[in-house]
Amino acid sequence: MSYSVLFVCMGNICRSPTADGVFQKHVSLAGLSKVIRVDSAGTHNYHPGSPPDERSQAAAAKRGYDLSALRARQVQDTDYAKFDLILAMDWDNLALLKEDCPPEHLYKLRRLTEYCQRHPSPVVPDPYYGDGEGFETVLDLVEDACEGLLAHVQRQLGR
Repeated sequence: MSYSVLFVCMGNICRSPTADGVFQKHVSLAGLSKVIRVDSAGTHNYHPGSPPDERSQAAAAKRGYDLSALRARQVQDTDYAKFDLILAMDWDNLALLKEDCPPEHLYKLRRLTEYCQRHPSPVVPDPYYGDGEGFETVLDLVEDACEGLLAHVQRQLGR
């Protein structure tokens, strides 16, 4: 059995690639890289093929995450069927996903912060137009949520 997770934000250069990189590391450390597939995408096609924002990469690198190989892409129609779980970073992106999602796949759409265990934030705020502190906040929330998410996925896999 395998499982796949897609992280989604607006442009796929800050929040969702951060979640992608953090979750991939959690999956790897758990020895589940061959079982759990991880990807990220944006609801908008603002930065196709671009690497994550340099500020996201720098903040992630300080905590041991390498985002350099990731490239931005837009959510595709096929993603709704391909992924088991599609996690939006905020309400706006969740709403956009719901607009485009075929009805039979709506149950896969959730917010990443639903998996947070310590931080009570309803969303992962967009750090793009802020200062460097916003990227640290994103990492705090994403790390917390990815711990809860990994536990959820392991339960789904019966592990």
